[in-house]
Amino acid sequence: MARIIAVANQKGGVGKTTTAVNLAAALARAPQRVLLVDLDAQGNATMGSGVDKREVEASTCDVLLGEVEAKAAVVTTPEGFDLMPGNIDLTAAEIQLMDADGREQRLKSALQPLRGDYDFIIVDCPPALSLLTLNALTAADSVLVPMQCEYYALEGLSALMETIEALRARLNPTLEIEGVLRTMFDIRNNLANAVSGELTTHFGDKVFRTIVPRNVRVAEAPSHGQSIVGYDRTSRGGVAYLGLAGEILRRQADRKKQQQHMEHA
Repeated sequence: MARIIAVANQKGGVGKTTTAVNLAAALARAPQRVLLVDLDAQGNATMGSGVDKREVEASTCDVLLGEVEAKAAVVTTPEGFDLMPGNIDLTAAEIQLMDADGREQRLKSALQPLRGDYDFIIVDCPPALSLLTLNALTAADSVLVPMQCEYYALEGLSALMETIEALRARLNPTLEIEGVLRTMFDIRNNLANAVSGELTTHFGDKVFRTIVPRNVRVAEAPSHGQSIVGYDRTSRGGVAYLGLAGEILRRQADRKKQQQHMEHA
């Protein structure tokens, strides 16, 4: 059964899409069976995975509106993970779903038949706490929060935590925090180091040990339709995302052990 991880933060420009694409590529190399769901109307995760968002036959929008089965919208990327592509149509989907019954549950229902086919389903969320993000958080087992270590980031993070708490109460009682990922990190920046310290104090082992540095190669990779793992995996960014995949796999293995332990107890 796939673990569904939503990559979310309502603040833009924190490396959500970069993290979703690179984590999918790194896990696929592990090798894990991975599906990346692009839930952002900008379609950047789709383009960054080497798929042209303008030429897809079916998209996440069609799936949410119930026009096609999820399986029919899935394409295979050049880097070996599967993708449910997103594009500008998602903006229309959000408007159409506003008054629909069970509108927050659409993605969850659509992904259910696919869970047996994958080890991980990664969902790239839009940079807002919109209906699309709510769909992702309702479908997900956990939330991975990428964040830049800067002054406003902590405020945004506490708003996201409140949303997650409210969502647990109403729609998804088992939703947990997969982890907080420090992105675009500049080790020479005193503020970044101070915010990083505060994060660790607040969230303890929920903060990933992996830190993604500011790295030109990471920024270049999407223009080639590649992940950093495909483009230059020995770069600092490539090594960081492979490390993140390793951490997630270890946590998943620990969870399975705990489950087995509880079943035998």
